[in-house]
Amino acid sequence: MLSKQIVKSRQVVKVTFAMPQAQLPEGMEVSSIYVVGEFNDWDETAVPLKYHKKDKTYRAALELEPDRTYQFRYLINGDTWCNDWAADEYTPNNLGQDNCIVITPGIEADSNGESSN
Repeated sequence: MLSKQIVKSRQVVKVTFAMPQAQLPEGMEVSSIYVVGEFNDWDETAVPLKYHKKDKTYRAALELEPDRTYQFRYLINGDTWCNDWAADEYTPNNLGQDNCIVITPGIEADSNGESSN
């Protein structure tokens, strides 16, 4: 699941990446989940998701540039790749699978150069 929030003061889009426990492969014991993508040069340990007991969801938030498209996937336990089934789009990768895509909205400026979103 993805949620997006424009942060006008920093001219970024805060994107929250979330993986509900119910969407994990059945019976999988989770020791770690990372969100890996173009925004972190596909670094497999740069952005860990933290588990939130209240809603049984793993979650991490990143500030991304507006008006951009980023490919990403989730890496579970260092060896299992999973997609976000609520991603904005999907695109084939060179491993015969699909990568998820998140599209960040633009931050529009009014005639005074002020953000209007």
